[in-house]
Amino acid sequence: MSLTRISVGLAMAVALASCGGGKERPKADIAASRVTTIGVNAYLWRAALDTISFMPLAQADANSGVIISDWYANPAAPTERVKVTVSILDKDLRADALRVAASRQVYSNGQWLDAELRAGTVQRLEEAILAKARDLRRAAL
Repeated sequence: MSLTRISVGLAMAVALASCGGGKERPKADIAASRVTTIGVNAYLWRAALDTISFMPLAQADANSGVIISDWYANPAAPTERVKVTVSILDKDLRADALRVAASRQVYSNGQWLDAELRAGTVQRLEEAILAKARDLRRAAL
């Protein structure tokens, strides 16, 4: 074992030992509105994933706060499909830390064509994610 590995191992052991210190953390610390174990607010991240869990995911990066779904077609309306991008912009649990964008396409004459989203679709998605994030935070308290 090299000296570098031993040094790194000792440094990690010291750092880990100093983290706990045998003291129990107050619950308010655990449920703080600013959660920084990932690059963005953990409540918004979890809520966004839960809210669009019925859609297949194309990409999810917790450090950048971007979730991109793949195209989703509702079995009740197979000639329509939707794709969603959720961006979490901050480490704080705030309404302006969340952006949702969506695209809709309809199948016509053998090809998918871009179509207008129904009014309020993006706003309802944002509201659902924010409500779920608040619920997750309350549950952690």
